[in-house]
Parts: sequence; C-alpha cells; structure tokens
Amino acid sequence: MKKRTCIILLQAVLLMAWYGGPCAAAMYHDALGRPVKIQGRPKRIVSLAPSLTEILFFIGVGSRVVGVTRYSTYPPEARSLPRVGSYVNLNVERIISLAPDLVIGTKDGNEPGAVRLLEQAGLAVYIVNPRTVMETAETIERIGEICGVGARGRELGRKLRGRVTRIVRKTASLPRPLVFVQINIKPIMTVNETTFHHDVIRLAGGRNLAAGLPVTYPRMGIEAVIQRKPDVIIISSMDTGGAYERARREWLQWTQIPAAREGRVYLVNSDLIDRPSPRIVQGLETLARILHPEIDWGS
Repeated sequence: MKKRTCIILLQAVLLMAWYGGPCAAAMYHDALGRPVKIQGRPKRIVSLAPSLTEILFFIGVGSRVVGVTRYSTYPPEARSLPRVGSYVNLNVERIISLAPDLVIGTKDGNEPGAVRLLEQAGLAVYIVNPRTVMETAETIERIGEICGVGARGRELGRKLRGRVTRIVRKTASLPRPLVFVQINIKPIMTVNETTFHHDVIRLAGGRNLAAGLPVTYPRMGIEAVIQRKPDVIIISSMDTGGAYERARREWLQWTQIPAAREGRVYLVNSDLIDRPSPRIVQGLETLARILHPEIDWGS
C-alpha cells in the first residue's frame, strides 16, 4: 500500500511539473475550514460529484472541466468527459493523471482518505458542503469565486435566491399540506428533516410527514402512511415510468389516504429535489405548483 501511494505521489509531481507554471496564487477557506491555495485561474478542473459538475457548467466554466464522476449526466456535454470513479469511490490515480489545477469535492459523499491522498499529491482540493437550497446558491457563488468568475457566480446565486423568495412569499399565508415523499419502492423509504427533500418541501409551502423521525431515510409501511393521512404523495425517481409509475397507481387505490382520494400522487425527477445543484430551484418550483395549485404561478 505504501509503495502504491509513493508511486501515485511521484506521478503527481511529474505531471504538475509538466503542466504547471508560475502564476499568482490566492488562498481560500473551504467548507471544512481548511486553507486551500489555488494558483491563478484554474484551467483544468476535476469535479467529484454530479451536483458539482452541474454547477461548473452553470457558471460557464464547463470547457475547463477535465474529469467528472459517474452519473454526471447533466448537462449533456458532461457525458463525454473522462470518468474518475463514483463520488463515493474515487479513482485517485485517474484524477492525478488528468493533472488538474483544481479538484472540487463534497463533504457529503467523497471518501476522506481519497481526498487526503489527492492533497498529499500536491493537488488543490476544495470541499463544499451545502445542506439546504439557500446554501446551494451560496456554494455556486463560492465556486464561481475560486474559478475566477466571481461576478457571474454572484449574479446567478442572486437570481436563484430571488426565485426561492418568490415562492416563499406566495405560499407564506396558505395552509401547508402534509407531504409524504417516497424515495424507494421496496422497502418503502422516506426522508426526515435533515435532507434536501425536506428543505424543498418546507420552502414550497408543505409539511414533511416524516420530518421528526430519527433516521435520515426511514422505512415506512403502507399502514403507517395511511394512519398519517398525507394530503400529497411525491414519488422521487429518475424513472418516470416502469416500477415507479406502478407504485403511483398503487397508491391511488388507497382511498383512505386524502392524497389518493384527491388524485394527488405525483412522480418527480429525483435530480430536481435531492441534488444540491442549480436545478434544485427548478425542483422547488415544480413542488410548489403541485402543493399549491390554487396559486396563479404564471409562466
């Protein structure tokens, strides 16, 4: 293991000598409170999570991204980029071989040991940790800053916050429907108050049925859902047909549940409500329209 680590570090030194050059450096502090020195305007960026890939393209630096993790499928341009493993199982050697001058990772998912190896190899590794919709907008601004497009990042963050504020104001005085979010079919699983799903529900003017449960992703039987009588059921899935569509139809048969009785059982793209990317605001807008059809949302 030690020999393998030494080889990786030696590769990093050689690649940095080949690609690197003297340029002005700036110091930033990441979500872990660590100082991270970044040499000038990063030209070769590796993203360690699909959400980060989306952010980099959103702020206009997609052409500088040289590596992404598995499931980085949005925007479509990201699909052809070199893969560096999954965000929970990073390929350190592959990342180093791409000679990045900036690696952006996430506290929620990236394995700390892999991050330490990248740091030991001399790479600039900046970690983010957004936990809410608003923190996602702040993260976009920070990434814009370290990538040398701070003004654009701040403008995009401001616009996203404006869209969130519009929804909160429109729903503030209205009754808040009880919402059950299903993220898995067998077993049935939902989400508590520590998740992005919960924050989206809250901002959209709803109440999360499982908010107070102690487990982040608790299992819940049909009987328990019937007993709690949700007004709306949201099934979160990347698959808008197949098994998830069957699950939606099955819920509609349980007419003891207000959501089923009123036909308020919906499929929503999981990427829109559980990924801390710019599209989470689109997911919030989608959910707000579902929870509050009485509002004139316009276009």
